[in-house]
Amino acid sequence: MPKKSRKKKTSVNKKKQIKLLKTIVESLIGKQSVEIVDLLAGKKHINEFIIAKKLKLTINQTRNVLYKLLDHGLVSFTRKKDRKKGWYIYFWTLNPYQALNLLEDGLKKKLQEQEALLKNRRESNYYFCNNCSVEVNEETALLNNFICHECDGVYQLADNTKFIQEINDKITKLKKDVELASMEKSKEGTEIASKKFKKLEAAKRREAKKQKKPIKKIKKIKRYKNSRKTMKHKKIIKKIKTKKKR
Repeated sequence: MPKKSRKKKTSVNKKKQIKLLKTIVESLIGKQSVEIVDLLAGKKHINEFIIAKKLKLTINQTRNVLYKLLDHGLVSFTRKKDRKKGWYIYFWTLNPYQALNLLEDGLKKKLQEQEALLKNRRESNYYFCNNCSVEVNEETALLNNFICHECDGVYQLADNTKFIQEINDKITKLKKDVELASMEKSKEGTEIASKKFKKLEAAKRREAKKQKKPIKKIKKIKRYKNSRKTMKHKKIIKKIKTKKKR
């Protein structure tokens, strides 16, 4: 695959992911926190003062939003002490996997609700008052003898066809959204797993190098000692030979 097409695909995937992250952040905290996703997406350890400056908020307002995100596990932080001023500065990182996981769970709940509503609409009858534009279920209609308590008009059997179609449309959309969220979550999960694997591999290599170094040193010392012994032995043999000649 050409490099340009790969870059295009990754940029499209990132846009999709950011869009999904924004929806979950907006649903949990509100519109004011949506811009934080753009600032933190694909980056690590962003200074909270930079975030506040770009959002045009005070540091306390910014921290308030970030702490709300932290409560849901959507962000993590590290802190460093400012040597000159003496206070701690927080550096924030977005947690896309947790955000996508929450989004997937939320969408699945909505999907279940819509499916239950569809089942109810197909299996139950509803009645409608044309004068008041009020809809009631069969149980309420029976209790009122099919008479509207607002205007004394007669209830008529409601046509569920349009309503069922609307629910079906919502269900198909929710299914697509769940699938997309699940795909993005699995991608993020595999990326995290590969990073962890690489870190473990690097740690193993470092450990292996540490273990090999002292063994090499010992071998060198032994060789050196052996060479010294052989030199002494040769000198002693030379002395004995010269004495015999004399």
